[in-house]
Amino acid sequence: MNYSLSKADIVCGDTILPNGAISVGGSTIKNFKAGGKTIDLKGQSLVYPALINVHDHLRGNYLPRVGPKGDNFYVNWLPWDNDLKASTTYVERANLSVEHMYFLSAYKNLFSGVATVNDHFPHELNEPFIPHLPIRVIREYSLAHECSSYDLKWGKGIEIEHRQAVKNNWPFITHLEEGFDEEAQDGIGILERLKCLDDHGLFVHCIGFSDQDIAKTAQAGASVSWCPASNIFMFNVTCKIRKILQAGINVAIGTDSTHTGSENLLSEMKFARETYRSLYGEDLPAKAIFDMVTRNPAKAFRMDGRIGSLEAGKQADILVLKANHADPYENLALATMDDIEFLSVDGRPVYCDHRFEELLPDSEYESIKVAGRTMKVRGQPDTLYKSVRMAVGFAKKLAYMPFEC
Repeated sequence: MNYSLSKADIVCGDTILPNGAISVGGSTIKNFKAGGKTIDLKGQSLVYPALINVHDHLRGNYLPRVGPKGDNFYVNWLPWDNDLKASTTYVERANLSVEHMYFLSAYKNLFSGVATVNDHFPHELNEPFIPHLPIRVIREYSLAHECSSYDLKWGKGIEIEHRQAVKNNWPFITHLEEGFDEEAQDGIGILERLKCLDDHGLFVHCIGFSDQDIAKTAQAGASVSWCPASNIFMFNVTCKIRKILQAGINVAIGTDSTHTGSENLLSEMKFARETYRSLYGEDLPAKAIFDMVTRNPAKAFRMDGRIGSLEAGKQADILVLKANHADPYENLALATMDDIEFLSVDGRPVYCDHRFEELLPDSEYESIKVAGRTMKVRGQPDTLYKSVRMAVGFAKKLAYMPFEC
């Protein structure tokens, strides 16, 4: 597919091309000139790299959230898991197929401008579904559930999974220090003793990190996935995010699943900024938020040569938003689902308004109404939503699905 978008500010990453153009050739960005089939954005839109959600569980995006009762917060993730499995939310979710859950989760991400996400589950559980989803779910990773004796024993063991990551130049992804018991807080120590603490590490949550843990993570060159909404909901605390940033650690924002986290990445970005302001009495710049959902997760996934910024030769993952704010980074930080005008993955439009319809093969898209606009979406989200409601027996509302079927 070959096309271009013109007459818009192009937010490449650190640089912004005013009143520019971007051209797509096949699955990649060709150059920054208008040519071929061109969509004129008339100076009313901003063009960004599509967003990256560094941490999600695609079998777990159902609502309402399940968490502690009253002022009793969790010590680690395990009692939450017990509460989840005893909840009415879980009983209701059981009416849906695993395929339902994967497609719901894909649309949760797509409707917030996300082109790439990690599904933190073992390969044998998600591989049957990933190829059929409308967005990119990364397949190049190794993992552990967590570094503790009471984890879910995902993968082949920390040392084997880490060796695979090193061999294949993949991230090694694990929840780490998600709690305050003695063992949970020894996550960095466990990885050190196993000789598995290095720049392949992508550590999720890290709420138990000590100053020494932060220093060791920085020295190793590992990355941190910050999921503040889930952390505050479950534990009434998040990681020492200012110290982590000051240490120079690569930080990316993740949603976690909606069982504990925000409804989508746009909401999580706002919550992250509000949390930082509440904790430290100072602002987290919009540019920092932008980096945490674009180039930082791309670096954490060891995919920054392919995604995370708009550069010639990189995958054409493009997000177009309404221009509501003079500062492009603030415009993204303040954006809602209603502001999305276009999203592509590998150059292929997956979500767009009527101006982009000439780029679409008719047979692969459904029409939905979002904030009064007719939008085209790759796949069958309306059909999916209806089948979910039929399965649970009532008109279920899912906040990340921004339309009424």
